[in-house]
Amino acid sequence: MYYKTLSKQRHRILSLTKYILTNSKCNSNFAKYAEHKDLSKIRNIGISAHIDSGKTTLTERILFYTGRIEEMHEVKGKDNVGATMDSMELERQRGITIQSAATYTIWKEHNINIIDTPGHVDFTVEVERALRVLDGAILVLCAVGGVQSQSLTVNRQMKRYNVPCLAFINKLDRLGANPTRVLSQVRSKMNHHAAFIQLPIGLESNCKGIVDLVAQKAIYFEGDHGEAIRYDEIPQNMRTESDERRHELIEHLSNADETFGTLYLEEKPFSENDIKGAIRRTCLQRSFTPVLVGTALKNKGVQPLLDAVLDYLPNPGEVENYGLREKEGQEPEKVLLDPTRTGDKPFVALAFKLEAGRFGQLTYMRCYQGMLQKGENIYNARTMRKVRIARLVRMHSNNMEDVNEVYAGDIFALFGVDCASGDTFVNDPSTNISLESIYVPDPVVSMSISPANSKDRDNFSKAIARFTKEDPTFHFYFDTDIKETIVSGMGELHLEIYAQRMEREYGCPVKLGKPKVAFRETLVSPCEFDYLHKKQSGGQGQFARVIGVLEPLPPTKNTVLEFVDETVGTNVPKQFIPGVRRGYLEMAEKGLLAGQKLSGLKFRLIDGAHHMVDSSELAFYLAAQGAIKQVFERGVWQVLEPVMSVEVTAPDEFQGAVMAQLNKRHGIITGTEGTEGWFTVHAEVPLNDMFGYAGELRSSTQGKGEFTMEYSRYAPCLPEVQDMLILEYERSMGLGTDKDKKKKKN
Repeated sequence: MYYKTLSKQRHRILSLTKYILTNSKCNSNFAKYAEHKDLSKIRNIGISAHIDSGKTTLTERILFYTGRIEEMHEVKGKDNVGATMDSMELERQRGITIQSAATYTIWKEHNINIIDTPGHVDFTVEVERALRVLDGAILVLCAVGGVQSQSLTVNRQMKRYNVPCLAFINKLDRLGANPTRVLSQVRSKMNHHAAFIQLPIGLESNCKGIVDLVAQKAIYFEGDHGEAIRYDEIPQNMRTESDERRHELIEHLSNADETFGTLYLEEKPFSENDIKGAIRRTCLQRSFTPVLVGTALKNKGVQPLLDAVLDYLPNPGEVENYGLREKEGQEPEKVLLDPTRTGDKPFVALAFKLEAGRFGQLTYMRCYQGMLQKGENIYNARTMRKVRIARLVRMHSNNMEDVNEVYAGDIFALFGVDCASGDTFVNDPSTNISLESIYVPDPVVSMSISPANSKDRDNFSKAIARFTKEDPTFHFYFDTDIKETIVSGMGELHLEIYAQRMEREYGCPVKLGKPKVAFRETLVSPCEFDYLHKKQSGGQGQFARVIGVLEPLPPTKNTVLEFVDETVGTNVPKQFIPGVRRGYLEMAEKGLLAGQKLSGLKFRLIDGAHHMVDSSELAFYLAAQGAIKQVFERGVWQVLEPVMSVEVTAPDEFQGAVMAQLNKRHGIITGTEGTEGWFTVHAEVPLNDMFGYAGELRSSTQGKGEFTMEYSRYAPCLPEVQDMLILEYERSMGLGTDKDKKKKKN
């Protein structure tokens, strides 16, 4: 009995010792990551690329080499653990990234905030809002696929927010890897002034390491996971090529950087630091893109990439961020935000991503100015609602780590803040500063949705409310005409993922109907209108007359609506003009040709008439609606449909079948290219004809073909499609069937 008691006590002491040791390790780790670094030792970077280029694998390697995680897992590995940044079960199952995930780590005493973004065009808003708050980015390119459609989209997004980037050519170990071809595509397709700063030592299965052209050294990655780095002389058989590539790099830098160009022209000797300084200056100005190489899966080239992030990408103090100060009756004034970490400036932050966490809504923010401490109050600049900060956290994938304060340049998260994506938060509302919001593309695919079981309606409405708040490209509304609930998104995969999440996270299986495409209606040629709205039934009546022209806008602006007041004198009093505009915009919500929205139109109000007693804003609102109906009767109308830019890649033997499929779907081939047994077709295809294409492509290419598509423009649809839409609309409105139409014709 005595020995039993002793052994129990011993067991407790051992457990307690283990707990204390573990806790002290966690606390020391936490203290290490919670420490606030100087502004020059911070980097905010995003990892963006086309689908399946290796973004998440690269992030996993970065976290491993910086000591943030103790072991690496593959995106779709055999151990069923999955990558750290793919925290959602659906992401691990499908092997794709659906939501952007944030983390932070330390490399060489620098704090690096990283956002891993999705590659599918359906989740493009995740990339958009990540790039809005980042200071630099790594553009990952596949050594086999090269510059693909989503690479171009990401490049456009980086340009929109002026984000400096490094290009990293990944997957050197794959069969058919050709980094030289990828570099030429970066120059020709992306118009980047780019050059190698690294070369691979061997390709495919012979990939042994990389050559650093700046330091003129060979780098080898040894150890079980490539963690031991060995520097050596450049291999004899690569010296000629490395000299040529280094000379090419120097020429590119001398063209892009004035200081370095002067050294080069005067034939003065320059050091390794001179080259690094020139790369950094040109990279920050986006006038030059350094190209690095490696293979994340085989653990080669990741540590030099991290060094390049510190050497060439900006810290938050080197990026100019502006706020807008609203002034009544004036244009907003641009205000340069001060990122210095003194804490004496007013706090300004942007909410860029919302997520439903375990403890309520989690709001991701980027601090641009000042500092924020736990327990302080902040204000939403849009709603002026005050919020008390009960908890401040920094994210490591789906794990939260509490901090007591955040400073300018930090990416952090808050709980219990009711806001929308793109809202500005300040601690002093009198500053009147707001930040430019995030560009959100319009959804292009709509589907009818309903819960499979009527008893799940509560969970269905909760899921819809959460997802529409989190994702600004996911829209939801009830169409009163067709009596259906409609969800809209960026693609079929986008809506399919949300349907699966409803079932998994809310226990609410749903039924998705055939997708509906966002067609538009517009005029073919200008049409005049002269409409008098007159109503008298005892007492004050209604009187309003509007005269003008409704005309189509050029094809480049066929997705917008314009209203111009060209009236002179007092025939239409100025206080009634908003009523005319409101009537026009409300009628534009649903056209009378096929029940689609109107777009690409300019409403020119030229003249009109009013009555001293009977005219009102309502009368002019109704007159504008009557004018649009009049133009529907007199004018020639057409239906516009979204045309998608489609890129199909498959083995050469299937080229004929792929071309035939695209032609059958009314596609216009805009270009083809081939390399080493594979071809890529670029085409423009109406979205209405693209449904079900994924299955057809897989079956006709033995599962080897893949395609991506993104919105390109609106264009007039084929006459038979227009006739079908008109007929469907007339049937839904109870305006007759085919037999009735034949009778009318006879």
